[in-house]
Amino acid sequence: MNLPETQSNPAQAAPETPISAEVLQTLLEIGEEVNASLDLDVVLARTAALIKRLIDYEIFGVLLVDESGKSLRHRFSIGFPGEIIEQLYIPLGQGITGTAAATGHPVRVSDTSKDPRYIGAIENVHSELAVPLLISGKCIGVLDIQSRHVDYFSRDQQIILTLLANRLAVAIENARLFERVRAQADTLLVLNEMSRETSSVLDVEEMLRRAAEQLKRVIDYQILCIMLYDEEKKVFRHRLDVKYGQRVQGRLSCGPTEGIIGAAATLREPVCVPDVTADPRYIMLNPETRSELAIPMLYKDRLIGVLDLESPQLNYFTKDHAQTLSILAANLAVSLENARLYEQVARDEARFERELQAAKRIQGALLRPVPDEDYGLDIAVRYISAREVGGDLYEFLRYGPQQLGIALGDVSGKGTAAALYGAVAIGILRSLAPQKLQPAELLRQLNHLVGERRIEGRFMTMCFATWQKGRQKLRIANAGQSQPILYKDKHCEKVALSGFPLGIFEEASYDEWGVTLDPGDILVFHSDGIAETTNSDGHFFGSERLHMIIEKNAKLSAAEIADQILHVVEWFGRGLPVADDRALVILKVR
Repeated sequence: MNLPETQSNPAQAAPETPISAEVLQTLLEIGEEVNASLDLDVVLARTAALIKRLIDYEIFGVLLVDESGKSLRHRFSIGFPGEIIEQLYIPLGQGITGTAAATGHPVRVSDTSKDPRYIGAIENVHSELAVPLLISGKCIGVLDIQSRHVDYFSRDQQIILTLLANRLAVAIENARLFERVRAQADTLLVLNEMSRETSSVLDVEEMLRRAAEQLKRVIDYQILCIMLYDEEKKVFRHRLDVKYGQRVQGRLSCGPTEGIIGAAATLREPVCVPDVTADPRYIMLNPETRSELAIPMLYKDRLIGVLDLESPQLNYFTKDHAQTLSILAANLAVSLENARLYEQVARDEARFERELQAAKRIQGALLRPVPDEDYGLDIAVRYISAREVGGDLYEFLRYGPQQLGIALGDVSGKGTAAALYGAVAIGILRSLAPQKLQPAELLRQLNHLVGERRIEGRFMTMCFATWQKGRQKLRIANAGQSQPILYKDKHCEKVALSGFPLGIFEEASYDEWGVTLDPGDILVFHSDGIAETTNSDGHFFGSERLHMIIEKNAKLSAAEIADQILHVVEWFGRGLPVADDRALVILKVR
């Protein structure tokens, strides 16, 4: 059997001898053992133990070609100090193992002290045998054994190790493939968890903190920086910096094209730098950094920020790292955009709430209190808006010491727009007050003036009455408002007046009705938000219940009657939200 080899002293080579049946049986066992597991660490440990049965080595190592394809690193070893393993990179073509990897042929050295290729990593080593691990002619690593004795390894042992290396290479490749698939599955699982977790958090700082913690499960980074892009100022701002597990204060900002981060942002693709000292784009912020990986975070082709990792090891970041971080960056960009929109909505809502509260105070100031002059009436007013501001309105116009105008209206719709429209109506009413118009004429003129300021889809209803104290005379006109309720002679009935709502037709006339009231008589103006209150069964409160409450409590004061009405209405709704504004004006003749 003629196997190619490189030998330091060919004259000392032993003649080729046949392989014994015992050795072949052991090789068969070794082949079965190394293929019995897909755990690479288990495979290599079993290999080391089985080879020991055939070759009594002192130092054992399996070195694999790294991601760059340019150097070897220890994947498993016996007899090597740990600090050497961590730091030792052997370029292909250098050293005994590097020569075996580069040439694809075994290298057996009888006396390392006489071989200039030998890298003296361990003292007192004199013999070394390195066999390449080949898959389809491609070297994936080297199987290396060493001894402290000169001319220790024989040609037969080289043949045995070469035969074993062929089987071991296949087992290693299978185990690495399985390891890679399992790592990818674990990574996808973590990324899925990270996506769910970050999407459930709308606070930017909390989201970034969790992302940094979860990312550590996928990539054992040393330095992490997340920078968000400020589109208005055209700069990147540090939002999170983690250095060796601790939050630190990073640079406040940097330009959009500065450094590795700027390169990733400009190219809109990952930038991986195996050696930052050889890259002119690198800006030295952490002296210990040797390699860097920057991933742009994009949302709908818009730059959100850059995710940046640094390591004190050369050539630390791989293509798998870049792929994993690209998936994370895409998910994080969506979550950050959602958080930004949420913050904007929260700011807008806070501003809107402040404006609503201001509008509520202004509306409260516009609605006049009950007149304190003696008009011979006990007057009560109650107002509950369905929102912060409402579309119901009431007004008292003082025509003189003996005459009072009373209005109750309802603007179509609710909220701020209805309140503004109601404020316009109150202003017009007050501008008409000096004319001391009677109900029908006042509604006619009010309708004309509102019609001149017509707003599409907006109108209002209103009931207006005048009261003359000396004559005990009440006059009423109605423009589409809920019909008032008159309690007289111990009985309630509606004042059957109707008319066009204001703001629909510019020219409209209204009927007017008058009545003389006696002490104890009661007139109730109410908006439709009271009679049309519904319960959980969908039934309306209705005017009949209003009549019953008024008749039952007619001896009470106007304020007490008003409170009773609202209490029963609230009970009827059984805690359901107020769907429409509720307004009451109650007049009780003294």
